[in-house]
Amino acid sequence: MFEIRQRGSTVGREVISGLTVFMAMSYILFVQVGLLGGIDANGDKVPDMNPDGVMMATCLSAAAASILMGLLANYPVALAPGMGENFFFAMTMVPALAAMGFGAGWQMALALTVISGTIFLLLSVVGFRSRVLNAIPDALKSGIASGIGLFIAVIGFHYGNLVVKAPGGGLIQFPGFRENPVGLLTLGGLAITMTLMAFRVHGAILLGIFASAAIALATGMISWCGSPVSWPGGLGETAGGFLPGLEGVWKAIWSHRGLEILAFTFILLFMDLFDTVGTLIGVSKRAGLIRDGKLPKAERALAADAAGTIIGGVLGTSTVTSYIESITGVQAGARTGLAAIVAGACMALAVFFTPLARMIGGGIEIAAGEYKYPLIAPALIIVGSMMIRTLRDLDWDDVTESLPAFLTMITMPLAYSISDGIAIGFVSYAFGKTITGRFRQCPVVVYVFAVLFAAQYLVRVFLIP
Repeated sequence: MFEIRQRGSTVGREVISGLTVFMAMSYILFVQVGLLGGIDANGDKVPDMNPDGVMMATCLSAAAASILMGLLANYPVALAPGMGENFFFAMTMVPALAAMGFGAGWQMALALTVISGTIFLLLSVVGFRSRVLNAIPDALKSGIASGIGLFIAVIGFHYGNLVVKAPGGGLIQFPGFRENPVGLLTLGGLAITMTLMAFRVHGAILLGIFASAAIALATGMISWCGSPVSWPGGLGETAGGFLPGLEGVWKAIWSHRGLEILAFTFILLFMDLFDTVGTLIGVSKRAGLIRDGKLPKAERALAADAAGTIIGGVLGTSTVTSYIESITGVQAGARTGLAAIVAGACMALAVFFTPLARMIGGGIEIAAGEYKYPLIAPALIIVGSMMIRTLRDLDWDDVTESLPAFLTMITMPLAYSISDGIAIGFVSYAFGKTITGRFRQCPVVVYVFAVLFAAQYLVRVFLIP
């Protein structure tokens, strides 16, 4: 069913890889709860959703979407609420929608999430999203994959407390290690994982995570969770919240706030489309699944992604999208959808094993309200380094190919956004081909989305507070 032998893998390797992916992406469970049900820097609730409900919605939607990906597309890609989309949901949409006065902001935001997911599902069924994915030039595919690698490596450095924001306007600085046990633990985990990989140990990344956890337990940096099992609850506080939200959205449209509603939906569509496209390209390219520049079964993969967003919105969480952390599973040997199903099953089980998952992926508090994640940081750094290899396929002698790829790659970590990197890549690629008179070398879809990306940022600047 999964063509495991044909793709050069084994059942055991797929299972281990699925566990690896789950461990690498499990931090979203805690980030999502803190963001959608937590407290912002000013001490205000944003967006004041039930934390237990958010936890269950996140686990169940991630599980459903990952299992769908494995069954429909047979790709080793796991899904969960996306980083970036969740910040836009909580920090921009919810306050702005609440200020309209047509209902709870988080309920209206969930309604727009369901709407955008439905639109995406329709676009996937007719093949529009897959045509976009397959039409992307090879130069931009290389830039996207490499940029994502840099992006997650930078996240790994931050999570591992290896770099911090520098005072006085600097970007980053390296903190000292004398009083930085978190940074030392990250380096230790990095060394262990690198050693295991050098000796070609299967599941090296997962074993590195477990080794880091053992060190953290032994040194008292984390505490044993006690009973690892807890009974889930709270879903009734978030599930179905989109229904009154739809009523609020409808009222807002009829009260001449429709343009703002359209703007939010437009941005959600763009963020999800290009985060998903970027992730599928990065993971599939590393797994060797791209054939003749195209991704087979792309429509099915994109449909699973869209269905995940709808399920997440219905249950009570933000946009669900394909996770770049899936590359950790590919590196561990994953080549089929069985790994995605295993990761999805772990997400479902995480509902019951919240204390254990929190111990591993919940982070270490280094200051009041500030957490670092040294147990998963080494995996992100190592995987990021491996994704840079796609640049070897780039034509460095053609500036209309190399510069857009470079701009794509460098923008992602600097802007902390995959979609922003893809945007500047599309615009610069279309511009380069136009000014050199090589119009036909640029696919029409790139021209179209270059214009739409420009329109998106105009909308952000002039319509979104």
